[in-house]
Amino acid sequence: MSKYKFTVPTLDDAKTEKAIEVLQFNLDILNDLALTLKHAHWNVTGDSFIAVHEMLDPEIDDIRDGVDQIAERIATLGGSPNGLSSSVLETAKSSIPEYGLKKRDKTDNHLKKVNEQYTAVETILRSSIAKLDDLDLISSNLLQDILGKMELFQWKVRSHLI
Repeated sequence: MSKYKFTVPTLDDAKTEKAIEVLQFNLDILNDLALTLKHAHWNVTGDSFIAVHEMLDPEIDDIRDGVDQIAERIATLGGSPNGLSSSVLETAKSSIPEYGLKKRDKTDNHLKKVNEQYTAVETILRSSIAKLDDLDLISSNLLQDILGKMELFQWKVRSHLI
């Protein structure tokens, strides 16, 4: 009998706990990324302002959708997803580089920082996917889908910077 009130009956508690831990870590990282992208959206300037400003909003929506899916997977596994800013701050502060641009700046400067953030977050996602492959394939697949969308967006960012 599982110690979780709500859980996936085919997973044991040990794997469930580890999967929830990995998913919560990624929930925090992606919540931070969504906030970072919104910051860039508000602060880009220059010739390609409107293109970049409008390019960022759908990506923010995609990242937030991924956050929601992760939170719901945590709940499905019997956990309680933590979406509080204190959790996001604690995890992101020690796991990804600080964005650095705290003011309005040229679109290319912001996109260079966004590109750096994506590389850091994608590295975390790949590591998490490898861990989840041994714990819970459904959770692994969820992160794979999010990563695939992120890689496509990062390609667009890098293409803009050429």
